[in-house]
Amino acid sequence: MEWFDFLPSYPITTISTTMTLKNKSGHYFEPKVVVTSISFSKSTVLRKWLLDVFPNSIFNETGHRLSGVKLVEFIDNADAAIVGIETIDDSLLKNTPSLKIISKYGVGLDSIDQKSLKNRGIVLGWTGGVNQRSVSELTLGFMIGLFRNLFASGFKLKTGVWEKNGGHQLSGKNIGIIGCGHIGSDVVRLLSPFGCTILVRDIVDKSDFCLAQGICAASLDEIVERSDIITLHVPLTELTREMINENFFQRMKSTALLVNTCRGEVVNEQALKNALSKKVIAGAALDVFIDEPPTDTEFLSLPNLMVTPHIGGNTREAVEAMGRSAIDHLVAFFKISSNSQMAKN
Repeated sequence: MEWFDFLPSYPITTISTTMTLKNKSGHYFEPKVVVTSISFSKSTVLRKWLLDVFPNSIFNETGHRLSGVKLVEFIDNADAAIVGIETIDDSLLKNTPSLKIISKYGVGLDSIDQKSLKNRGIVLGWTGGVNQRSVSELTLGFMIGLFRNLFASGFKLKTGVWEKNGGHQLSGKNIGIIGCGHIGSDVVRLLSPFGCTILVRDIVDKSDFCLAQGICAASLDEIVERSDIITLHVPLTELTREMINENFFQRMKSTALLVNTCRGEVVNEQALKNALSKKVIAGAALDVFIDEPPTDTEFLSLPNLMVTPHIGGNTREAVEAMGRSAIDHLVAFFKISSNSQMAKN
């Protein structure tokens, strides 16, 4: 039993009526729903919520991320799938012809071929920012932990080394935020009591938000050169893949810190490993990796690197909010389909 099993549950916003549809033969049936996500499948609360509405649901009980043939076989003839970080591409969709909707459990869409969904007439259910507070709180925790030397000093004390090095205060520092969407904007709000100079960079015009928050829109060059800590909150695209590379680290302050809670592929891990080993930058904290779980133990054991196993959006509150959102999209979709059938009749 985990500590969060004692936390209160939150009521689901969906209706509790079981969904039924009529097939081409005129017979009523319950939509078959498969859940590929491991964390959704492990949640007793989410399982109950889903089964209350969609009794014909199947969960990923393997404890492993499904891919390729195994993922195709698991989805099989399902009408709907709740997916997490699994790859949903055209090669999978052409072998799962019964799928009518993909409902996203989470916020990242880089693993889903949206063009293929559209071409095949498959609906995508997705809500942005549903886990933003969970991720932004972890980001703030990383910032404070790195600045105050909480991680390194704590590890040393566990080995019997009493070293009083309290680091620096977060207050008053220059904070660079690359990506100011749902999570980046929430990080700005959490930083408001600390009196930091906040520099933000986003491909969307954030001038109104910056004016309201008393922060500065900045160029990428300005953020790299001025920031005491840089935190990343961008989606994975061809523009952001390995945008944090050797050249980026060479331009950062030698005392600067990096936090990544978005996507592992945004950072060139070898370049980061070199930068930390050679003290090109002072430290970093990662919640995401190119390969998960990561296998480079030399990298993971660097004393100026703090790591967590992709738990940014994994608080109980976030898990349940993401689950509610995914279920709600299915309810809305099949409710509309049911109403449409009744209207025809």
